[in-house]
Amino acid sequence: MTKKPVGQVTPEERNEIQALFERRNGLNELAKIVTADNTELYEKLVKDMGETGTKFQGWWDRMAAKYQWESADGGNWEINFDSCEIFLATP
Repeated sequence: MTKKPVGQVTPEERNEIQALFERRNGLNELAKIVTADNTELYEKLVKDMGETGTKFQGWWDRMAAKYQWESADGGNWEINFDSCEIFLATP
């Protein structure tokens, strides 16, 4: 996997994706312990995971369109939360 710097976002934009990233990770951890037996909680979790995933992907789509980042087949963008730098990671 190689990583190439392709851009930068503002601290405000970084904060937005960082909050979504942390929420998504928390929901994924919660999903490991919530069973379908608890129907109400399970349905809420599934809904929240879907909404958070959509917002997460939406952020990347918006920023890619705004900043015109380079892309590659099989690649994905990553963010350095400390520097706000965006990298293109390719196999």
